[in-house]
Amino acid sequence: MTNTPETGTDATAAAARPKVSAWNIANVVTVIRLAMVPFFVVCLFLPGAGWRVTALVVFLVASLTDLLDGELARRYGLVTDFGKIADPIADKALIGAALISLSVLDELPWWVTAVILGRELGVTLLRFAVIRHGVIPASYGGKVKTVLQIAAIVSYMWPEVPEPIRWAVMGAAVVVTVGTGLDYVVRAVKLRQVAKRARA
Repeated sequence: MTNTPETGTDATAAAARPKVSAWNIANVVTVIRLAMVPFFVVCLFLPGAGWRVTALVVFLVASLTDLLDGELARRYGLVTDFGKIADPIADKALIGAALISLSVLDELPWWVTAVILGRELGVTLLRFAVIRHGVIPASYGGKVKTVLQIAAIVSYMWPEVPEPIRWAVMGAAVVVTVGTGLDYVVRAVKLRQVAKRARA
């Protein structure tokens, strides 16, 4: 759901709501997830099954914080523009680090990493390109995409998962990733058009 200029009653209601500080518990959780990324990468590259399991646990915990910060923000009214931008960036950093690491370790084809990261980078640049018109929040499809990407990465990190299952989950993640990327382009165009009409 895109942001649109507020008018009349909506603008009055928005002005009456107290301003939410960017430094709230939901955003702190997002920052913690971002800080876990380098630790995860180090664990993944260290030799031994124990470090592999540690990397998997760190990845899963970091992924779960994505659900936590979103729930905190919605339940306690802590949604901020900072959170709308930082949350997807933290997601992309975690997913990107995992994909690149698996490709460097020669466990995942580079073309898969390139397609997913190309989409993620493109959407991030698109968000900043239209930020003067408004913030494009994460969509439901974007959340499904993230869940599929996490499941696919876990399948590659988890020992002895059959190759057909890995490819099936990763294939679904790639398809949804590309599809939601196209959706963001459409939403960005609509947001820009709404902003132009509002200024006219």
